[in-house]
Amino acid sequence: MIEIKTSPLSNGEFNRGVFATCNIAKGELFHEAPVLPYPNEQHQLIEHTVLADYVFEYGKNHGAIILGYGMLFNHSYEPNATYEINFENHTFDFYAYKDIKKGEELLINYNGDVDNKDHLWFLEK
Repeated sequence: MIEIKTSPLSNGEFNRGVFATCNIAKGELFHEAPVLPYPNEQHQLIEHTVLADYVFEYGKNHGAIILGYGMLFNHSYEPNATYEINFENHTFDFYAYKDIKKGEELLINYNGDVDNKDHLWFLEK
């Protein structure tokens, strides 16, 4: 249902993104990414690594490294995908926010809420 390909949106060293290999209907769950949580106290250690720009908040007391394709979605203020944290299953569940066509890049809003237009933290560096 999804694959990693070169993204025209990314200008980093690897230029990767997540793309649909088939049409995905609005509301459809297309990826369950396992979570590797860590206590907030350890975040300052992660800040000294390449993972710093890839981790997610995971509740009040934890951050999380998202496995699977979870850390490879690119950002958009007009995303076609969204995610929900599934604490019971320890996954980030990715859903189509709107109908997605085969070949489209799947994009999430890094601020969590699809309507949140706040400035992104990594652009402030």
